[in-house]
Amino acid sequence: MSEYIMYHKPNCSTSLGALKMLKEKGIKPELRLYLENPPTQKELSELLKKLGYRKALQLVRTKEKLYQEQYKDKKLLKQDWLRILSQNPILIERPILIKGDKAILGRPPEEFLKLL
Repeated sequence: MSEYIMYHKPNCSTSLGALKMLKEKGIKPELRLYLENPPTQKELSELLKKLGYRKALQLVRTKEKLYQEQYKDKKLLKQDWLRILSQNPILIERPILIKGDKAILGRPPEEFLKLL
């Protein structure tokens, strides 16, 4: 088992680029295909802490069509966002690399280097 876990979407160019970069550094993260295996609300809450995010909205892909159509102008509580993200994992920013009690968003993928 790897010491790294990566929230990965196989057909996302940014996610693929980040994975390639990690492999070139000799790191083979455990891949969490989060669209197929969505995180629970509790896992998302823990992920926010690891990322150092205070607001759940920081984890939301605001350019995603679903966000634009259904959530753009809504003022929601953290728990509401955690439920929405768990039910609609397409809204979770990606890629994310986790190591222990730290995590980082790979936008751009080079951000992952800060966690190595």
